[in-house]
Amino acid sequence: MGRVTAPNPVIPVPPADLPGTLGALRAAGHQYRTVKQELRDNLLARMRSGDARFPGIVGYDDSVLPEVERALLAGHDMVLLGERGQGKTRLIRSLGALLDEWTPVIPGSVLNEHPMHPLTPASRAQVAEAGDDQPVGWLHRSMRYGEKLATPDTSVGDLIGDVDPIRIAQGRTLGDPETIHFGLVPRTNRGIFAVNELPDLAERIQVALLNVLEERDIQVRGYQLRLPLDLLLVASANPEDYTNRGRIITPLKDRFGAEIRTHYPVDLELELALIRQEADLVAEVPEHVLEVLARFARAVRESPSVDPRSGVSARFAIAAAETVAGAALRRSGLLAAIGDQEVRPEAAVARVGDAVSVTSTLRGKVEFESGEEGREIEILAHLLRTATAETFRAHLSGLDLSGFTALVGDGAAIETGELVGAAELLRQVGTVPGLAKVLDRLGLGDAPTPEEAAAAVEFVLEGLHLTRRLGKDVTDSGRTVYGGRG
Repeated sequence: MGRVTAPNPVIPVPPADLPGTLGALRAAGHQYRTVKQELRDNLLARMRSGDARFPGIVGYDDSVLPEVERALLAGHDMVLLGERGQGKTRLIRSLGALLDEWTPVIPGSVLNEHPMHPLTPASRAQVAEAGDDQPVGWLHRSMRYGEKLATPDTSVGDLIGDVDPIRIAQGRTLGDPETIHFGLVPRTNRGIFAVNELPDLAERIQVALLNVLEERDIQVRGYQLRLPLDLLLVASANPEDYTNRGRIITPLKDRFGAEIRTHYPVDLELELALIRQEADLVAEVPEHVLEVLARFARAVRESPSVDPRSGVSARFAIAAAETVAGAALRRSGLLAAIGDQEVRPEAAVARVGDAVSVTSTLRGKVEFESGEEGREIEILAHLLRTATAETFRAHLSGLDLSGFTALVGDGAAIETGELVGAAELLRQVGTVPGLAKVLDRLGLGDAPTPEEAAAAVEFVLEGLHLTRRLGKDVTDSGRTVYGGRG
């Protein structure tokens, strides 16, 4: 799983030592292979060498990836079924790395025809006439991947192709392949083509894919054009839609050799690994704060108040981490503006209190049950408190925190909040018995910065409040005041 990024738009330049003619290609010992043979051979080579087969895919090693590997080795087209944000598109795009880095093509061929295996009559005639002098071009694997997001306005022409009226007007006959303007699928010949959200295609468009999947040819405008396409077709879909009662036609389901179910991270460590890998953090976010956010995402996903059919995307936790980092950077900037310029500037380090902002900014990523209308922020706030308390107990359970509870005796209080700097918070706390052990438990034991120490102190205070050992109030100005027994 992971964030989806678009393929690199830069077209690589082929190495100069690659064969330039068909004769040189044969002399080099090149053998023609289909796409599925190529994927199978390269996957087996990576298995035998121990190299990573699907770099960047987190959480699927023991579940989804073995099924994908079996499908590739069997030469099956496949459909990935899963709720939103489970990394389906990311996984599909990673398949392109299993193709050969460079593959020979007939220069100018829109179908990426192999010079040893031309498809169209024009290409066959060209290769027969040129013989070993036939020029050879080279196509990088990044250019052998095609993708279409299924939308209601997708046409057969978009995917398969249509008759080009200009070419007809030039005198060519309807049976001539040169009259066809090929769509995305044939243009990805000798590559991998992906259809995202397959059930969203209109039924008549789904029918157009039947021949591609089984007979490996295409039909345009009522006449059959025999072009044995060579490609791997991969699709993604929501399980709810991919049923006989949903929006998918049964014959199309039957054409896919493998249906593979994806899932959200199965445990907390995988959720954390995904956040660490994918989140683009503009400030330091301590590990315990990331864990709070990971537990929060899992709690939202499992909540009975949330519609389970829509799921809670892995992007929810990633966006939460980025939001918290943004809050820390905002605090750093504001404190620099109002503070003494001679004083050390506040470094941007996130604290657990910064997570409160995600309940409002990310509620649009969650679809709630109809009966919870109007309570969305309240529900998310409760789940965030639960996640914070669980993280507190996981790291600091059994630790003597009496030094922190003693800070608020005799009516004393400790103020923190978005615009309370680390120096101000630490000045209120002073020397606290047990702080060193807290820092060690939170992984901040080796010479923490003042901002990291302040993040640890605020986490302890919030944890003590959530376990009913400290009281807490929020002032009109937005500051949080800890004091007394909760």
